[in-house]
Amino acid sequence: MEILRCENITKIYGTGDTAVRALYNVSFSVEKGEFVSIVGQSGSGKSTLLHIIGGVDRPTEGKVWIDGTDIHSLNEDRLAIFRRRQIGLVYQFYNLMSVLNVDENIALPHLLDGRALDRERLDEIVAHLGLSDRRHNLPGQLSGGQQQRAAIGRALYSHPALLLADEPTGNLDRRTGEEIIALLKESNQKQKQTLILITHDEGIAMQADRMIRLEDGMIVQNEQVRTLL
Repeated sequence: MEILRCENITKIYGTGDTAVRALYNVSFSVEKGEFVSIVGQSGSGKSTLLHIIGGVDRPTEGKVWIDGTDIHSLNEDRLAIFRRRQIGLVYQFYNLMSVLNVDENIALPHLLDGRALDRERLDEIVAHLGLSDRRHNLPGQLSGGQQQRAAIGRALYSHPALLLADEPTGNLDRRTGEEIIALLKESNQKQKQTLILITHDEGIAMQADRMIRLEDGMIVQNEQVRTLL
């Protein structure tokens, strides 16, 4: 079952002589429960593509469908609601609220959406992340790996259609990075969470079901790495 479809995505910044083309005519789809890695050198357009899929940026041309919804046809208010409910975003630098503890950071998007706290889901997520003894700590009292685990929990809390991770290990040491990738893979394989991961690490990219490679804003490789169960 198709959960994501990108059709002819083009992104141009600026106009005239100063225009920069970040993406050109990018098209692909992702099946529900699939783990797709997107690789490319700095400036290849991979983060721009992730931001467009995540509804953080809009394409100059083209369309993005998530679970049947053309997300860029939505106005800003409806897109913000859709993003909170259907898209989980994990960044390299965590983006946690410094004045909120682990529990509050994980549940924040859900609460901002006007929904009641699901205590059972929160307990499940915190235990899954190995943060049960840190749930009342502020981000400044956590290690980098613990902060990234909290960021992943925030992204997973609302059972999103897509989990998008942009260089989630880029700010971590090797061992902690491996733990974070293992956690993301576990969510993908055991909970069938659809995962799209941006990385410059070929070793990480090869752990996905499929790898997409970008060069100069265009797809130059889109191939299966392992069979999707």
